[in-house]
Amino acid sequence: MNWTLLTDIAQLVILKEKSFIQPQVIFKHSTRCSISSMVKNRLDKSEPPHHIPFHFLDLIRHRNISDKIAEEFLVEHESPQILVIKNGECIYYESHTGISMDDIVDKAG
Repeated sequence: MNWTLLTDIAQLVILKEKSFIQPQVIFKHSTRCSISSMVKNRLDKSEPPHHIPFHFLDLIRHRNISDKIAEEFLVEHESPQILVIKNGECIYYESHTGISMDDIVDKAG
Protein backbone atom coordinates (compact mmCIF):
# COMPACT_ATOMS: atom_id res chain seq x y z
CA MET A 1 0.00 0.00 0.00
CA ASN A 2 1.33 3.40 -0.94
CA TRP A 3 -0.07 5.82 1.60
CA THR A 4 0.13 9.57 1.18
CA LEU A 5 0.51 10.98 4.69
CA LEU A 6 -1.87 13.76 5.69
CA THR A 7 0.07 16.09 7.96
CA ASP A 8 -1.27 19.53 7.04
CA ILE A 9 -4.81 20.89 6.72
CA ALA A 10 -3.82 22.53 3.41
CA GLN A 11 -3.55 19.03 1.91
CA LEU A 12 -7.32 18.65 2.27
CA VAL A 13 -7.90 21.48 -0.21
CA ILE A 14 -5.70 19.74 -2.78
CA LEU A 15 -7.28 16.36 -2.04
CA LYS A 16 -10.76 17.83 -2.56
CA GLU A 17 -9.71 19.43 -5.87
CA LYS A 18 -8.18 16.14 -7.08
CA SER A 19 -11.41 14.33 -6.22
CA PHE A 20 -13.03 15.98 -9.25
CA ILE A 21 -10.54 14.10 -11.45
CA GLN A 22 -10.36 10.81 -9.54
CA PRO A 23 -11.77 9.52 -6.26
CA GLN A 24 -9.61 9.97 -3.16
CA VAL A 25 -9.60 7.70 -0.10
CA ILE A 26 -8.82 8.86 3.44
CA PHE A 27 -8.02 6.38 6.20
CA LYS A 28 -8.19 7.82 9.71
CA HIS A 29 -6.06 5.71 12.04
CA SER A 30 -5.60 5.74 15.78
CA THR A 31 -2.24 4.40 16.91
CA ARG A 32 -3.82 3.69 20.32
CA CYS A 33 -6.59 1.43 19.06
CA SER A 34 -6.16 -2.29 18.39
CA ILE A 35 -9.15 -2.36 16.02
CA SER A 36 -7.62 0.48 14.02
CA SER A 37 -4.33 -1.42 13.82
CA MET A 38 -6.14 -4.56 12.66
CA VAL A 39 -8.01 -2.65 9.94
CA LYS A 40 -4.82 -0.90 8.76
CA ASN A 41 -3.05 -4.26 8.60
CA ARG A 42 -5.90 -5.68 6.53
CA LEU A 43 -5.76 -2.71 4.14
CA ASP A 44 -1.97 -2.96 3.88
CA LYS A 45 -2.31 -6.61 2.82
CA SER A 46 -5.00 -5.83 0.22
CA GLU A 47 -4.33 -5.01 -3.40
CA PRO A 48 -5.47 -1.40 -3.80
CA PRO A 49 -6.62 -0.17 -7.20
CA HIS A 50 -3.84 1.77 -8.90
CA HIS A 51 -6.15 4.57 -10.04
CA ILE A 52 -7.26 5.56 -6.53
CA PRO A 53 -4.93 7.48 -4.17
CA PHE A 54 -5.01 6.42 -0.52
CA HIS A 55 -4.31 9.02 2.17
CA PHE A 56 -3.31 8.12 5.73
CA LEU A 57 -4.10 10.25 8.76
CA ASP A 58 -2.57 9.56 12.17
CA LEU A 59 -5.37 11.22 14.07
CA ILE A 60 -3.53 11.11 17.40
CA ARG A 61 -0.79 13.35 16.01
CA HIS A 62 -3.11 15.39 13.78
CA ARG A 63 -6.47 15.61 15.53
CA ASN A 64 -6.97 19.06 14.00
CA ILE A 65 -6.99 17.51 10.52
CA SER A 66 -9.45 14.83 11.66
CA ASP A 67 -11.74 17.53 13.02
CA LYS A 68 -11.49 19.44 9.72
CA ILE A 69 -12.34 16.28 7.76
CA ALA A 70 -15.47 15.77 9.89
CA GLU A 71 -16.48 19.40 9.34
CA GLU A 72 -15.58 19.57 5.63
CA PHE A 73 -17.18 16.28 4.59
CA LEU A 74 -20.08 16.25 7.07
CA VAL A 75 -19.20 12.98 8.78
CA GLU A 76 -19.06 12.16 12.45
CA HIS A 77 -15.54 11.53 13.75
CA GLU A 78 -14.79 7.83 14.22
CA SER A 79 -11.65 5.74 14.40
CA PRO A 80 -10.72 3.84 12.43
CA GLN A 81 -12.64 5.41 9.59
CA ILE A 82 -12.47 5.29 5.80
CA LEU A 83 -13.87 7.99 3.53
CA VAL A 84 -14.22 8.01 -0.24
CA ILE A 85 -14.17 11.55 -1.63
CA LYS A 86 -15.50 12.15 -5.14
CA ASN A 87 -16.41 15.45 -6.82
CA GLY A 88 -15.60 17.31 -3.61
CA GLU A 89 -17.98 15.29 -1.41
CA CYS A 90 -17.79 12.24 0.80
CA ILE A 91 -19.76 9.61 -1.11
CA TYR A 92 -19.01 6.76 1.29
CA TYR A 93 -17.69 6.28 4.79
CA GLU A 94 -17.37 3.34 7.10
CA SER A 95 -15.73 2.61 10.41
CA HIS A 96 -14.26 -0.16 12.52
CA THR A 97 -14.59 -3.72 11.21
CA GLY A 98 -17.00 -2.57 8.49
CA ILE A 99 -14.03 -1.26 6.49
CA SER A 100 -13.13 -3.46 3.51
CA MET A 101 -11.13 -2.92 0.34
CA ASP A 102 -13.91 -4.49 -1.73
CA ASP A 103 -16.41 -1.89 -0.49
CA ILE A 104 -13.94 0.95 -1.03
CA VAL A 105 -13.33 -0.13 -4.64
CA ASP A 106 -17.05 -0.65 -5.23
CA LYS A 107 -17.97 2.82 -3.95
CA ALA A 108 -15.04 4.63 -5.60
CA GLY A 109 -15.83 3.08 -8.97
